[in-house]
Amino acid sequence: MTDAADRLIVALDVPTLEEADALAAALVGHVGWFKVGLELFSAHGPAAVERIGAHGPIFLDLKLHDIPTTVERAARRLAALEVGLLTVHAGGGAAMVAAAVSGLGDGGRILAVTVLTSTSDDELAALGSAPAADQVPRLADLATRAGAPGLVCAPKDLTVVRETVGDDVLVVTPGVRPAGGAADDHARAATPAEAMAAGADLLVVGRPITAAGDPVAAADAIVAALGPRDDDDQDAPNLAR
Repeated sequence: MTDAADRLIVALDVPTLEEADALAAALVGHVGWFKVGLELFSAHGPAAVERIGAHGPIFLDLKLHDIPTTVERAARRLAALEVGLLTVHAGGGAAMVAAAVSGLGDGGRILAVTVLTSTSDDELAALGSAPAADQVPRLADLATRAGAPGLVCAPKDLTVVRETVGDDVLVVTPGVRPAGGAADDHARAATPAEAMAAGADLLVVGRPITAAGDPVAAADAIVAALGPRDDDDQDAPNLAR
């Protein structure tokens, strides 16, 4: 697997475990990670992680958000599944993020989600919240100070996140769409090359791969479009157990 492929996470947001398993099996060697999200986990629970995990490292995207005790206990249970990455909402506060880190332990990494890629500034204003350009760096700083080793942010927020937290924090970026492709429900999307140039470590891509006529070819095209990073003499992040 090339370093560029190592940086690609495919989001297996499909309705059945059989479909997800078939996609994962086909994409082994063409992507670095498999994302199990709310749809698949709600339908099949830990069995989804165990089955997809047979094909490669797992990014479990549940975006936990609850009181610190509940989140810590949930993260501890999920740690038994040997997930490499697990998401929580940074908006849950520093104590909740710290609890998640403690619960997951040393086997994986907590990623704190800043502002969802589907949320526009107009929607944030309607919620009484600051624009993404103000809110994202504040949440990124809060989460990393609380011990989160990684963050999730939209492509358009990457520059301000890197300015805020530096280069040592793992940054995962969804809302990535091939050039000329539909943005779908992502309000602050970018192309794979743009996201990598702005400082992303790992990219999450779903429908452009999973809904393609040839998912393997679609994944390979995205990898080819990534191009070299300024730090490509370093290995891509490898968090698998």
